[in-house]
Amino acid sequence: MRNGGVSETLSKQQSELSGDPAVRRLAYSDLPSVISIERRSFPAPWSLAMFVLELSKPSGICLAATTGEQLLGYVVCSRYDRVWHVMNVAVAPESRRRGVASGLIERLVAEAGRELPFTLEVRVSNRDAIAMYEKLGFRSAGVRPRYYQDNGEDALIMWLDS
Repeated sequence: MRNGGVSETLSKQQSELSGDPAVRRLAYSDLPSVISIERRSFPAPWSLAMFVLELSKPSGICLAATTGEQLLGYVVCSRYDRVWHVMNVAVAPESRRRGVASGLIERLVAEAGRELPFTLEVRVSNRDAIAMYEKLGFRSAGVRPRYYQDNGEDALIMWLDS
C-alpha cells in the first residue's frame, strides 16, 4: 500500500487543494454532462447539435468548471468580427451561488483578452445573473423585446467594454 507523499500533494493544482473548481477547455467528452446541466437550467435548452457547432468553431472559447471528474458548469463564447458574444453560461443547480459562473467568466475574459468588448443577453427576470454580470463589470445597454421564444420574455443586453 502506497501513501501519498509531499511531492504528490505539491504537484496537485492549487484549485484541487483549495476546493475551488478547476477551469479548462470544454471537450466533446463533456457534452453528456453539459446536456444534463442545460436541461436542468433552462426552459428552452440548447440541443446537442448546437453545442457541437460551438465547440467546432476555431474562433470560439468554451470553458468547463470541474472538481475532480465532475462538471459543475460551462461557458460558451463566440468571436464575431469585433466583439465576443457570451452565448451560454450554466452551472449545475446544486453548485450555484459558489462563484462557479463568476470564475468561468473571469477566466474567459483573461483568455480572450480585453482588446475587444464582450456582449451577452440575459432574461430580465434573472436578477441573480444580472447582479453577477454587473459585479464583473458588465453594464446594461438596452433591451431586446420578446427575445426568448419559450415565453416571450425580454432580454437585457449587457456589455463589458475593452
